[in-house]
Amino acid sequence: MTFTTIAVLGLGKVGRLAAELLAEAGFAVTGFDARPVADAPFPVRVLDLADPGAARQALDGQEAALSCLPYAFNRAVASAAHALGAHYFDLTEDVATTRHIRGLAESARGVMAPQCGLAPGFVAIVGAHLAEKFERVRSIRLRVGALPRHPTGLLGYAFNWSPEGVVNEYLNDCEVIEEGVVKTVSAMEWLETVYIDGVRLEAFTTSGGLGTMCETYAGRVENLDYKTMRYPGHAALMNFYFHELLMREDRAAAGRVLTHAKPPVDEDVVYLHVAAEGWTDGRLARKEFVRAYYPLEIGGKTRTAIAWTTAGSAAAVIEMVRSGALPERGFLKQESVPLEAFLSTRTGRLYADGRPGNSLLPPGEGGAERRMREPRA
Repeated sequence: MTFTTIAVLGLGKVGRLAAELLAEAGFAVTGFDARPVADAPFPVRVLDLADPGAARQALDGQEAALSCLPYAFNRAVASAAHALGAHYFDLTEDVATTRHIRGLAESARGVMAPQCGLAPGFVAIVGAHLAEKFERVRSIRLRVGALPRHPTGLLGYAFNWSPEGVVNEYLNDCEVIEEGVVKTVSAMEWLETVYIDGVRLEAFTTSGGLGTMCETYAGRVENLDYKTMRYPGHAALMNFYFHELLMREDRAAAGRVLTHAKPPVDEDVVYLHVAAEGWTDGRLARKEFVRAYYPLEIGGKTRTAIAWTTAGSAAAVIEMVRSGALPERGFLKQESVPLEAFLSTRTGRLYADGRPGNSLLPPGEGGAERRMREPRA
């Protein structure tokens, strides 16, 4: 079932860019936000989600919905889309919200596709692609870091992402597969050191980044985990903040304090370090996908790395559902999305280096390895 109309709810940096990318890809987009939005290249309506019936009213007449709202609103939007028979997409990393959507998918008339952003989302697509290279997989390790390019202070961080989402990632338990056993572990543990382009980073467990991968790979892989990357020293300070100072007891206040101290920046970088190890013909090998993504100019505006890597992933998946490259009904797991098909979409091409025709696949898989170019000074 092809579709053209889509509602995009939440028009912050990520939501507005996702809406613009979808409009460029030929969708009839209607945007919804709590406040009026000026100069948008698509119609925008004000939406008050404090009204229990607002989500359903917004989606009436729409064939699909993309929620770029804070995770707490996604249950209502997903339920409204389900009731109306519309396709549903979101960016959530919240595990409980995804479980709710999974339940809706059992009787859905459209596709229910949460976790369509960067992590969960694109990182799972890449991890699955690497794992497919082996006859037997020993491990899949996913690492993502959205960071300021020019960090200051001991935290070395800026809140370019939702503070509610970051706080949840740092405090909620994390699902992993360890030695073949699916289990949960605490966040901000299993500290390790990672280097990307000579930059030293630390990585530690955080919640939600695997999406549904533990379910998919249970019994098929010995070790699977997701970690967030930060500049060295961040994890120790966050453990002190949340646990010794007991800020975990008031998550909303914790987020307000952090965003007040570390507001968003324009010059950011998104690091990806995805690796899979396994055996082919009895030989153990390791495949890696390591990238550093920088701000890009899209639609005449400079977009932060975290904005375009998140919005672009969602838009590419939506394009694939429209074209029939992905199922049009039921629950969609991100790790089931083929990387090659993802990159062939209009929006997926952004992941090469912002120009059509370049390949993001590893060498020997359709093109030369390339890294996103930094913007010119």
